[in-house]
Amino acid sequence: MKRLTPAERLIVAADFKPLLGGWPGEDSPDSIHHDWRRRWVRLQVLELADNLKGTGVYIKINSALRACGYDLIGEIQSRGLRVFADLKLIDIGETLSTDGVLLKEAKPELLTTVCVAGVAAMRVLKAELPDTEVLGVTVLTNLKDADTQAMFTCSTEEAVMRFAQVAADAKIDGLISSPKEVRVLRAKFGLVLSLNTPAIRPTWAIVPGDDQNPERIMTPTKAIKAGADRIVVGRPIVKAEKPYDAVMRTIEEISNAL
Repeated sequence: MKRLTPAERLIVAADFKPLLGGWPGEDSPDSIHHDWRRRWVRLQVLELADNLKGTGVYIKINSALRACGYDLIGEIQSRGLRVFADLKLIDIGETLSTDGVLLKEAKPELLTTVCVAGVAAMRVLKAELPDTEVLGVTVLTNLKDADTQAMFTCSTEEAVMRFAQVAADAKIDGLISSPKEVRVLRAKFGLVLSLNTPAIRPTWAIVPGDDQNPERIMTPTKAIKAGADRIVVGRPIVKAEKPYDAVMRTIEEISNAL
């Protein structure tokens, strides 16, 4: 993996949920086109991209990408930003191969699959996308040990390590895990897989109704020092009064931690 600048280590999650009712400012939802929610989300993503133009960070899109289509990738890239297509692809190999063919023209810099899809399916996905960094999702960051015991009959960390081995066997490019597991992942897989961590909470941000497992979150500084290659920050940035300032503050924190 090439050496990353501090800005290249930051992924901003553009997760926007439309409000109920009509288009903001409209008196009646009946007066607007039926797809206003998708149009509104697309505009929010592109407004964020405009605000962050020139910073060099990644923009992560998932629900917006599914709703608005792959053209959204190029629209963000045209603003000088990189795109993380967080589609969490999971299916049989033939379907993931088709996904890869359809994504090839869009050229996202990062893409997620789910490690439970298995070695063979992830291998064919990667074969279709040699120029995209394909990342395997291990255990979602809101899950706790009780959840992984029920689903996988092991602890969260054990499940993460099992799925990391599947990703390594599939020869994809990296992993998605919580920052809590980064240190042990770095020791075993750091030379072959990039480590990318959501559930990042800066000390200067409060997330109302936070849905992350509090035992698996970290600050940007702690995550980078633990060995994360990239961190994913969503609501602390996109909900900030000035997202650009929040991004620059986070980049500075990353730089100081390196």
